[in-house]
Amino acid sequence: MIYEGKAITVKALESGIVELKFDLKGESVNKFNRLTLNELRASVDAIKADGSIKGVIVTSGKDVFIVGADITEFVDNFKLPDEELVAGNLEANKIFSDFEDLAVPTVVAINGIALGGGFEMCLAGDYRVMSDSAKIGLPEVKLGIYPGFGGTVRLPRVIGTDNAVEWIASGKENRAEDALKVGAVDAVVSADKLQAAALDLVKRAISGELDYKAKRQPKLEKLKLNAIEQMMCFETAKGFVAGQAGPNYPAPVEAIKTIQKAANLGRDKALEVEAAGFVKLAKTSVAESLIGLFLNDQELKKKAKHHDEIARDVKLAAVLGAGIMGGGIAYQSASKGTPILMKDIREEGIQMGLNEASKLLGKRVEKGRMTPAKMAEALNAIRPTMSYGDFGNVDIVVEAVVENPKVKQIVLAEVEAVVREDAILASNTSTISISLLAQALKRPENFVGMHFFNPVHMMPLVEVIRGEKSSEVAVATTVAYAKKMGKNPIVVNDCPGFLVNRVLFPYFGGFSKLLGFGVDFVRIDKIMEKFGWPMGPAYLSDVVGIDTGHHGRDVMAEGFPDRMAVEGKTAVDVMYEANRLGQKNGKGFYAYETDKRGKPKKVSDPAAYELLKSIVVEEREVTDEDIINFMMIPLCLETVRCLEDGIVDTAAEADMGLIYGIGFPPFRGGALRYIDSIGVAEFVALADKYADLGALYHPTVKLREMAAKGQKFFG
Repeated sequence: MIYEGKAITVKALESGIVELKFDLKGESVNKFNRLTLNELRASVDAIKADGSIKGVIVTSGKDVFIVGADITEFVDNFKLPDEELVAGNLEANKIFSDFEDLAVPTVVAINGIALGGGFEMCLAGDYRVMSDSAKIGLPEVKLGIYPGFGGTVRLPRVIGTDNAVEWIASGKENRAEDALKVGAVDAVVSADKLQAAALDLVKRAISGELDYKAKRQPKLEKLKLNAIEQMMCFETAKGFVAGQAGPNYPAPVEAIKTIQKAANLGRDKALEVEAAGFVKLAKTSVAESLIGLFLNDQELKKKAKHHDEIARDVKLAAVLGAGIMGGGIAYQSASKGTPILMKDIREEGIQMGLNEASKLLGKRVEKGRMTPAKMAEALNAIRPTMSYGDFGNVDIVVEAVVENPKVKQIVLAEVEAVVREDAILASNTSTISISLLAQALKRPENFVGMHFFNPVHMMPLVEVIRGEKSSEVAVATTVAYAKKMGKNPIVVNDCPGFLVNRVLFPYFGGFSKLLGFGVDFVRIDKIMEKFGWPMGPAYLSDVVGIDTGHHGRDVMAEGFPDRMAVEGKTAVDVMYEANRLGQKNGKGFYAYETDKRGKPKKVSDPAAYELLKSIVVEEREVTDEDIINFMMIPLCLETVRCLEDGIVDTAAEADMGLIYGIGFPPFRGGALRYIDSIGVAEFVALADKYADLGALYHPTVKLREMAAKGQKFFG
């Protein structure tokens, strides 16, 4: 053994060839934490000092190669002063460069996922051989940063600038065949032949058949582009990527600027440029928010694992109520491998559900994401029925009938009588109390809420709602089924609107107040879209459906009369009464025309403005900042209340629910992180400035205590 540590070992294989193996003890994956970096330093030094070594292969003892850097450790580092951060970064980079500069050939055997720092390790080798099932990439921009272990320097010099810009700015994971095509790897083989292929390559380099020094040289020099080529390549790329990423995500464009600045420099000077830019990005609020989201997501996955331990397997599901929603749920289940019965009382409902499922599957085939054979298999996994005949074998039933408590109770009691005693019943309700619906059931412990968001195939969140009597097994089984469907489940406790709608309606309440002061809804939409929302509140109302919003608002007003009840008519009332239901009937705040691709396109409609004149209580001048505060303060305060009331267990779950469920701007990290970014005391003071607008704007006693103590929701 040449070197033995807790993350890395170096041992002799045959005739002067050694194997440097990453295998981090006590972890299911390899990652670059402080320990691994220190051991890589020691390993490289040990190889360098041994004159008998003729070649090195790098392998992994896990299913993955290296998943990247340990983000939890890095977050603490990002708080250090700039100079210290830059120095630390360059010190880490010196390890990769020293590995690259070894006086013998090096071959990296990529057996599984190699991302971020893991792929940067591969780039420091002379040759890369990859398993056909592995994936590689530099996803750092998704965290608001860019590669910091030499990725912006080595990748353009290995695969060309255009390809490198695309890989780094998109942050995507790349399959083996694509990696081979652009020259990111030198060979692709099946997993069982990987070690042999790596040994073969290193032997050919040792014998002189392959010139490893010539292969290494371009990585040490400036980019092979003249001034004109550089200008064309970088300026075009910056323009295109800025348009794609938008103004709120600076990392992709900064990565291109860094490659451009370092284009005429050799490796070591180029790494200094990378380190300076990396530190600048690491200090941004966007990076803080996106890294926070990543950590929240990890926390949710850990919680979901706990559910896996007690969950029952779902081999057959059922959905009650076909139509668009039922069809969407059936599609999602069948396309992810769980067969599903789709029941409706009307033939046309079933037709609509089947049409929705086949339309969604057809789109996947068109885009090359599914073979026609797989589509047929998925369609066959949806069994339409108008009777309860086959319900005796079902493990879980999702009820998706109309949003009316009496109708839901009748249907749920009916299905409970025909399923097995241990079958789980779940209601896809968006606002109705689960404990209330459970009153109609003999086995309320087997009943939960399972709230899908529309459109089902697009929206990643599923709220799993625990009623007063729901058992842990029922909750866990529903969470496991949601995960199997490719969704991100969050468990919430029962209350009107649960988490997402309870938080969304106060946001609409702020919108309603602005309209009452005569503010133009188009202006509000533009400001909130600029703030980072995927669509403004008027457009969102039209997409969701004015009737849905009207019904939801009444449920919320009944549940929380002190702050959500409204006096007099609101914009939603006048739209609803005029039968302007939004996109579904072509008229709402906007009117809708069909564009060339057959999609609804919003246009201005003078009739909407006429209707809204009747609800103006007083004309008030408001600034753009006022508009943001009118909308965001009630949303944030309601999120605080959900956490305080125990509707969600953690701040992480509250924020993730809003990001997955209503498209809260990810670069702002969620409502509670948004409060943190302003400062809790500052946020309370801001809310107090709007106190005259009513109870939705009044901070809770506990939030005032947090402000006084200087506490935060995160860290």
